[in-house]
Amino acid sequence: MAKKKPYSLFEVTGIELEYMVVDMDTLRVSATVDELFKDTVGTVVSDVERGDVEWSNELTAHVVEMKTAEPTVSISAFEPKFRAEVRAMNATLAKRNRMLLPGAAHPFMDPLTESVLWKHDHNEVYALYNTIFDCRGHGWSNLQSTHLNLPFANDEEFAKLHTAIRMVLPIIPGLSASSPILDGKPTGMLDTRMHHYLTHQQRLPQLMGSLIPEAVFSQEDYYRVIFEPIARALQPFDKDQVMDYHFANSRGAIARFDRGAIEIRVVDIQECPSADLAIAEMIVTALKAMVAGKWVSNYLQRAWHESDLLAIFKDVIVKGGDTVIANKDFLLMFGLFRESATVQELWRHLYQQLRSDLSEGARIRIGHILDHGCLAKRILAHTGDQPTHERIVAVYRELAMCLQEDKQFV
Repeated sequence: MAKKKPYSLFEVTGIELEYMVVDMDTLRVSATVDELFKDTVGTVVSDVERGDVEWSNELTAHVVEMKTAEPTVSISAFEPKFRAEVRAMNATLAKRNRMLLPGAAHPFMDPLTESVLWKHDHNEVYALYNTIFDCRGHGWSNLQSTHLNLPFANDEEFAKLHTAIRMVLPIIPGLSASSPILDGKPTGMLDTRMHHYLTHQQRLPQLMGSLIPEAVFSQEDYYRVIFEPIARALQPFDKDQVMDYHFANSRGAIARFDRGAIEIRVVDIQECPSADLAIAEMIVTALKAMVAGKWVSNYLQRAWHESDLLAIFKDVIVKGGDTVIANKDFLLMFGLFRESATVQELWRHLYQQLRSDLSEGARIRIGHILDHGCLAKRILAHTGDQPTHERIVAVYRELAMCLQEDKQFV
């Protein structure tokens, strides 16, 4: 059988969306994804195949993932497909008084008492993580994200794509932040998921590095700079060699040379699939422009050190679109000739430059985010600074309705 030809840059996109399963009355997490799968196919499995979309389990038993079964040429084509799968899941969950809840972190889950690891197929990897890190923290068991998988066919394409992704990573939370409430109160950050993600693997820092990937531009260098230190760090713990170094790499974007793709992991899940797909389109369109050298050459983009990019990222996860970037050299990478600009202004600039390359649905939904702020900001506008538990439940119940109806939260 002939080997399948690898996909080239931006030929397709793989998309993964994660949601929480919660009790319909209390909105507390329900560690019952295995029951959802059994109710759907008759037995407990780790993957449910449903045509163009697959359902999968995650580390914790209350989180379910839906994803493109195969990478898609058209991101917007999956709007009706994901919408239908959300409703199918909810219809099955409703029989047991459960439903899906969107958002990148549960607002009042206690991970120390409510975390339940997936105990079925492939749980040996999760058990190893739990042995090393104790996965009962917010950075492990209370986080949901959107993952984007973008292909490359060779080292040259990898170098261009990896370089562009490194530049865009710091500003993504300005669009996508959706985790402003944890432990029943606002945290003071719009992307609290990424705040906890940054620190959840401190025992083995080689697994994450600086979150922003190192400036490496070939498979050989990636193995030497990133994978080899990960393998050495894991060796004392992974006696049975159950861990794949591809899987252990926890940077904000990870190279999957086994599948010829880079996976972006810093995008918070939104209130509905159409918003997730719009953000995916916006990110991919911006990356395409950067790889093509629309504003500056790929070689100028390569010069940025991960620590400088991480400093911007850390500011953005706190203030989102209101973050002021006073680094004119960074703004110049995106063709914005300003001494300073907010992240919202930078995304608006990109939107205006690239809107003709977006689908009509993406233009509408990105416009909504640019006009009203990221989802985290809209959530806080409804809860206030000191919300009661009842108020939080009421707002997140509205978000659950947005998910079911595939509409943006106002």
